[in-house]
Amino acid sequence: MGFSTRQSHVESNSLRTRFASIDVEPLTPHIGAEVRGVNLSAPLSNEQARDVSDAWLDWKVLVFRDQALSREEHKAFARRFGKLHVHPMQHLYDGDPEVLIVKTTKDSAYTSGDGWHTDVTCEEYPPLGSMLYVTETPSTGGDTLFANMYLAYELLSDPVKKFIGELEAVHDGKIPYVGSYKTKEPKGGYPRNAHPVVVTHPETRQKLLYVNQGFTSHLVGLRRNESKAILSMLYNHINSTPRLWCRVEWKPNTLTFWDNRCTQHHAVWDYHPESRYGERVSIVGEERPHA
Repeated sequence: MGFSTRQSHVESNSLRTRFASIDVEPLTPHIGAEVRGVNLSAPLSNEQARDVSDAWLDWKVLVFRDQALSREEHKAFARRFGKLHVHPMQHLYDGDPEVLIVKTTKDSAYTSGDGWHTDVTCEEYPPLGSMLYVTETPSTGGDTLFANMYLAYELLSDPVKKFIGELEAVHDGKIPYVGSYKTKEPKGGYPRNAHPVVVTHPETRQKLLYVNQGFTSHLVGLRRNESKAILSMLYNHINSTPRLWCRVEWKPNTLTFWDNRCTQHHAVWDYHPESRYGERVSIVGEERPHA
């Protein structure tokens, strides 16, 4: 199955880089931008909140440098966009239930997010966005790649779009949390839900590809070998198409805010034996993913 080489309207549209209260410098023409002119430790004005929200919907991944944030200030910024999420693995940890610690050292068995995925799609209402604030970085390496799922969908051929547009996929928290991270399941198990393979973003109204290697177990109604072949094709499309990606280089006191509804990300673990430390706050989605 081939992919279209035509220029996507996602790439050809001219996205804004100047707003009334912030400046935006793109990382690529269609995904990722650094934002300047806002101090996240202070309450945002209504104008700033609107500009950040508009830029986030356009660029999908926003990077804020040189931010000195307390945990409460980090959470206060996230609350401008909705209710804070509690991660399914939080039952294993003490401390603030709304903050996920993202820590990797020389003794870590794994690093969170080392592989393409969208956060917690196993839930009925997956997070609409996540904010990772990194305060400790290795001397080199440790970047995070983000991929544009609008563009991933648009680059598929029309027959493939038609076929997958009628499918649902099961997303199972047991796959990463038990299979990869070897954690103990909570009472009742980790979340498991079915979502359409192609969904419509609730705000932009654009279609996007919504399966990921981190959580998707199988396609509903297909034989196992059929499901595996189609998912492998879609995963390979994401994994091997740099045109979809931007790369965020972490520096101390950087906060990155991504739209979890239309992106995937991959935290690259290429810095062993050095360490990286961050804290992630996510925002609860307001509706289920839908076609």
